[in-house]
Amino acid sequence: MHRAGRVLHLRPEQTLDLARRTNRDIAAAVGVSPTTALDRTRALRRRGVIRGARLDLDLAAVGRPVQALIAVRVRPPNRRVIETFRNWAVRLPETLGVFVTTDTEDFLLHIPVPDNEALYSLVIDKLTQRPEIADVRTTVVDEHLVSDVIPDARPRRSS
Repeated sequence: MHRAGRVLHLRPEQTLDLARRTNRDIAAAVGVSPTTALDRTRALRRRGVIRGARLDLDLAAVGRPVQALIAVRVRPPNRRVIETFRNWAVRLPETLGVFVTTDTEDFLLHIPVPDNEALYSLVIDKLTQRPEIADVRTTVVDEHLVSDVIPDARPRRSS
């Protein structure tokens, strides 16, 4: 493997909190000098491979212990309707994520809320009041796990 890609191929225990690690730590983990690690990390950012770092919040600690995935179907399914709903949904204070999908539903919303009453209010008072919404299905999340490792799936170049 080309050394520039090594930052993306750290072992799982090395990728935890990667955004908080120093450049010197990353260099040691991949076996290059700190200057080389910095140059390669900057190159990955320039190319858009590394787009940023995000906080991992404990949603219960910030008053939103109930998470839900809400599947939404809009009608008519055209660009204007889809973009209008997408832009509205992403600005809701309850929204953590919006997925535009190609399934029966057009959207999947990731919503953390304080309790089931707040979830019900969001669905009944906000979502179903929009004229373009044809169907809403809500699934309460029991547990949400996120992988710490995303292996590079591109074909490897021969050296």
